[in-house]
Amino acid sequence: MLLLLSCCRRLFYRLVKPTSLCAGHKAVSPLFACFPAPWPRGILSPGRAPRDGRRSTLATPRAGATKRRTRAQEEKEQLILESALDVFSRHGFRGSTIDQIALAAGMSKPNLLYYFPNKETIHHQLMERLLDTWLQPLEHMNPLGDPIEEITAYVHRKLEMARDYPRESRIFANEILRGARQIMDLIKGELKELVDRQAKVMGNWIEQGRMADVDPYHLIFSIWATTQHYADFDAQVRAVLGPDRDGDGRFDEASAFLDRLYRKMLTP
Repeated sequence: MLLLLSCCRRLFYRLVKPTSLCAGHKAVSPLFACFPAPWPRGILSPGRAPRDGRRSTLATPRAGATKRRTRAQEEKEQLILESALDVFSRHGFRGSTIDQIALAAGMSKPNLLYYFPNKETIHHQLMERLLDTWLQPLEHMNPLGDPIEEITAYVHRKLEMARDYPRESRIFANEILRGARQIMDLIKGELKELVDRQAKVMGNWIEQGRMADVDPYHLIFSIWATTQHYADFDAQVRAVLGPDRDGDGRFDEASAFLDRLYRKMLTP
């Protein structure tokens, strides 16, 4: 009997031993890095309530609805979300289908639907995580730091994100163009609260004479526009610059230009 139990135990661990789906896959988005931390800090992380205490009205992945998800299930969900990010960034929400996402993830449609009940749920999870990722550079602005250095550092961080994560930038832009219906509560909530807080910091710097008197809100909007443009309008930027300047060097040029632009504008 003991020998039989021992054999069964070894067989069980052999069957459930997780294998990394991230290994060998293309570069994984910062929204869902590989283990041991499969779920990055997010506005809505699995098994966690939203930060403001409200419950999400959207369905959660089916695989985690009734019991704790296994490591293999979490890896599958990561793979689906990573594949969906690619599909949504190429075709937009309306132009994307569950079949396209399943094909990109290398699984059958029924298998995908075991983890996520519909396209809307996949898209909503992506947008929640993406918004949190997009907030982080602005959160890092230090009220006690030098105003010019803090703001230009924010510009450079945003430009780096446009360079390194163009798919994420485009899917966010597409959602805004659709009216931000899936994330409007998050924009009016957490995003607005953060912008209000940092606008107040900039207002204090202006009152102290440490930076030029500009509207903090429109300053932030201009930073978003001048950095995310290089991801959202990548094809246009490459075409206008021409083949001699459409490589990664264009980001170095943009970085130098924007640094000079904002330093001159913000210096009191």
